[in-house]
Amino acid sequence: MRDLLPHTPQVAVFDTAFHQTMPPQAFHYALPADFYREYGVRRYGFHGSSHRYVARSASRYLGIPLEQLNLITLHLGNGASAAAIERGESIDTSMGLTPLEGLIMGTRCGDLDPAVHFYLQRKTGRPFGDIEGILNRESGLKGICGMNDMREIQRSAAQGDPQAELALSMFCYRVRKYIGAYYAALGTVDALIFTGGIGENSAVVRSRACYGLTALGISLDERRNGTAGGEITHIQMHDSRVKILVIPTDEEREIAEQTVEVIRKKGKG
Repeated sequence: MRDLLPHTPQVAVFDTAFHQTMPPQAFHYALPADFYREYGVRRYGFHGSSHRYVARSASRYLGIPLEQLNLITLHLGNGASAAAIERGESIDTSMGLTPLEGLIMGTRCGDLDPAVHFYLQRKTGRPFGDIEGILNRESGLKGICGMNDMREIQRSAAQGDPQAELALSMFCYRVRKYIGAYYAALGTVDALIFTGGIGENSAVVRSRACYGLTALGISLDERRNGTAGGEITHIQMHDSRVKILVIPTDEEREIAEQTVEVIRKKGKG
C-alpha cells in the first residue's frame, strides 16, 4: 500500500486498544510473572471498537458526558463479550488473551476450567491442536444444541427442543452473571447496553439476561423490549434506576472516526 499510495496516511485501529485502560488487577492472570514479562500473557479483550462506539452513542443519547458515566456494555453475537466502562474507560472485559474467554458464543465455549483441556487430551488421545479447534469452532451454542444461530435456537426452544432451551438458558445465565460481576466492579451503573446481532434483535435474550436484577436497579419493560430495534431505544421501566439501552453498533464508523482522530492529531504534531 505504501508503494501504491505513498502519500496517503495509513492508520491501524486495533480491536484491543479500547481495553488498554484496564488496571493490572483486571488484565493479569494468576500465572508465574515471567509468562507476562517474557511472553505477554495477559488479558487483552476484543470488540473494543464496538464497546467504544456504543458507549459514546449512549453518552450522546443520554445527554451526559462519557466521562461522567458508568456503563456495562454487552456485545452479543456469534462472538460475544461484555465490558465494564468507568467514566468512559474500559476497566474490565470478558475476553482475554484470545477471544475464547468469557461469554458463551456461537461456536466458542467461553469460560472453562483450564484442566478440561488436559482431561480431554488424556481421555481422547487427540492432540492439543484438535482440542483447541473444538473449543473454538465446535463448542458454545453449537456444541450444546447443534445450532449457532440464535434465531434458530429460539424457534427450536419454543417448539420444545430441550437442548435448544438449555443452550438459550446457559447463554443468558452467563450474560446475567457478567452483569452482576461488572456491577460489583463499577460500584454504580448508569446504563446497561445491548448491542450486536443478538443483543440488538433478541427480545428473549434481553429479557432473560435482565431477569431477577431488580435489586440492582435493573428493571426491564417487556412492552418496550418487544418493540426495540433499528435505532437507539430505551427499554427500562419508568422507575428503573439503571437505564437499559439497545444501541445498534457500527464498528466500521468507529474505525473511521478513530482514523480521522489519529490523522488530525498527527497533523497538529
